[in-house]
Amino acid sequence: MNEVNDNLQMNIKVTILGTGTSSGVPQLGCTCPTCTSSDKRDKRLRCSSILEIDDPQSPDGITRILFDCGPDFRQQMMEFGFKRIDAIFITHEHYDHVGGLDDLRPFSIFGDMKVYADEYSVKHLRQRMPYCFTPKEIRYPGVPKIDLETIQPGNPVYVNGISVMPIQVMHGKLPILAFRIDDFAYITDMKYIEESQLQLLKGVKHMVVNALRHEPHPTHQTIREAISFADSLNVEKAYFIHMCHQIRPHAQECLDLPPNRFFAYDGMTFNISSNEQNDNF
Repeated sequence: MNEVNDNLQMNIKVTILGTGTSSGVPQLGCTCPTCTSSDKRDKRLRCSSILEIDDPQSPDGITRILFDCGPDFRQQMMEFGFKRIDAIFITHEHYDHVGGLDDLRPFSIFGDMKVYADEYSVKHLRQRMPYCFTPKEIRYPGVPKIDLETIQPGNPVYVNGISVMPIQVMHGKLPILAFRIDDFAYITDMKYIEESQLQLLKGVKHMVVNALRHEPHPTHQTIREAISFADSLNVEKAYFIHMCHQIRPHAQECLDLPPNRFFAYDGMTFNISSNEQNDNF
């Protein structure tokens, strides 16, 4: 691990690459108002986000951290642009969050990449895509140059000196990971969180968090639950992702949100600036 960056101010640009649930929106074969909407904000690729953090020590002055690499990753990168990625953090091993790992191949020209995931996800990724995670000395030519590393909740990982805190949340009965960088948190596919892990989110000011639909679901938060969760942490701004087609079109749903609670959309960006990096979560 690298030492912690001593920068007193952290400037982060967040780009929401995808905001959809596992089937994406529109859902194949569906003719509901959301799936047939002409509003581009109702076109939702599978969930992923990328952070660009000012870093004078980086070759281009920016450290890029990707959260999840789903099956729409290639398409998302065609919009975002071909740029070095310093680290990839996986929330869990479900296909809609890891199906694009093979598409990291072109990024290998920038050097080997680190992919971080919990023990359960590491095990299943090695079984599902073994050719992507062979040791360097026997790596098959042409496969992505990625190194898979196991991380644990509560133990920070440092990317170019930037602290990334893994936090365990529950996707129904499945423990998965959320991540915190400074006063920003990225959470998807959560139904609830244990109190011991909730402490790691105290002081978060900006949050990207899942809000599937209005009706209850056994493994995902509803929109109301997501709002209540953000309110309970006194989050200044919360951006909702992982929405399915069973909600009204974006323009209508936004009318019912309280202040500083937003439905994110694919391609959305926002900036965060903090006074100092906080490693004492």
